[in-house]
Amino acid sequence: MTRRGPWRSFAISVIQIITIICQVLTEEPRFAEPIPNVTVALGRDASLPCVVEHLGTYKVAWIHIDRQMILTIHRHVITRLARFSVQHDNAMTWLLHVSQVQQEDRGYYMCQVNTNPMISQVGYLQVVVPPNILDEESTQSAVAVRENQNISLVCKADGFPAPKIMWRREDGQPISVDRRKKVTVYEGDTLSLQRISRTEMGAYLCIATNAVPPSVSKRIIVDVEFSPMIWVPNQLVGAPAGTDVTVDCHTEAHPRAISYWVYDNVMVLPTKKYAINTEENSYRAHMKLTVRNLQTGDFGNYRCISKNSLGETEGSIRLYEIPMPSTSPKATEMKSNANKESVRRVNVSRSVARAEPGAGTERPSVVRAQLDRAPDRDAAHHVYRPPHPHHVSGTRRVHCWRQSFLAIIVLVQMDLIV
Repeated sequence: MTRRGPWRSFAISVIQIITIICQVLTEEPRFAEPIPNVTVALGRDASLPCVVEHLGTYKVAWIHIDRQMILTIHRHVITRLARFSVQHDNAMTWLLHVSQVQQEDRGYYMCQVNTNPMISQVGYLQVVVPPNILDEESTQSAVAVRENQNISLVCKADGFPAPKIMWRREDGQPISVDRRKKVTVYEGDTLSLQRISRTEMGAYLCIATNAVPPSVSKRIIVDVEFSPMIWVPNQLVGAPAGTDVTVDCHTEAHPRAISYWVYDNVMVLPTKKYAINTEENSYRAHMKLTVRNLQTGDFGNYRCISKNSLGETEGSIRLYEIPMPSTSPKATEMKSNANKESVRRVNVSRSVARAEPGAGTERPSVVRAQLDRAPDRDAAHHVYRPPHPHHVSGTRRVHCWRQSFLAIIVLVQMDLIV
């Protein structure tokens, strides 16, 4: 019995090992984790993993359901598309690689194991595409329209997800929508401008975005055409002979106008006599004509004329002579005397202001000068200056002393007469 014991234990161990091996070999394959959904930008690379446990002798295949195309079986690539490949990273993971992803690669991918019955799981490959403006379906880059007519700007774009179209003006000015409201940004692939005006002329930007960089834009120039218009700030201009004078006109026109000056039915050309300058800003222009060293023959009517393919207009300026300002000798002398008098009075006033009570014998003469003259008035600013209170009180004391002195003299004379 003792000899049979070890052999019996050994046999049991062998049986257990064989049983475990058989269980492992006969256990059906199963998926260890789901296939994740993958998002990739157009032109990039993507990978889809399929993790299978207990695969054994079974095979893994990848299928693109949307195209009903078998891509790979085990380690072999079945499709003729070279962008697809398969990689077996370890005993359980099978990776399907897609290089330079295209839009047609979007869709559901199935990982399948050829058991009986078959087992499979599905993952989704999302291909996002940045926006692209379709020029053939959009308004051309430059359009022209007559003022007060209607025009529609169209901007079409594709991409995935579907892009959003926004409009804005390049100069930042608001967009008039149906002439009722103004907006900084307008959404929609068609922008309608009703009764368009010249102030709406310029560049409009169509911007397409779908959260997939980069966003794209298209620049459309809108030219609003109208016949010339002229504004004359000053229709009457006066200047003395021998001086220079400048007259000006403001014009608006589109297409660009030809603008010039005419005097005495003759076109004015730049010479030593005339200087011509035109400042242009978009459809606006500022015309300036300078006439140097005016003479008798230079006075009269000057016309500023502006014309383009849609029309012609003009403005008129009358240049007339005015006398040269002159200074009269008599008026100059009177003004000089007045200034001197003003200075003199100011000096006396300052002398009185500096005098102190009981300052000496010169005090009464200074005060008399103050009393003899009229109230001080500043000649330049015409500001009345009243006498200082000390001056008035000092004057009263002098007057009292004078009356007392005269009274004493009268009494003495009366005594002598008696």
